[in-house]
Amino acid sequence: MSDTALPKETEEARHHGEPKLRPCLRCQGHFQSEWAGERICPRCKGTSAWRSGIPSTSVTSGRR
Repeated sequence: MSDTALPKETEEARHHGEPKLRPCLRCQGHFQSEWAGERICPRCKGTSAWRSGIPSTSVTSGRR
């Protein structure tokens, strides 16, 4: 194995935090995130409900 070849896990981990297209956890629309932990789109973050901390309505199946 040469010094330039990286194991698959290392290669994937290196790209994990990069900006990419992700689904918003609030509206399910896709947006370009700036980092791996950004999961709410700017549109949803701009709503008064988001700024005031009101939880979004979610559909649950009742199972745990």
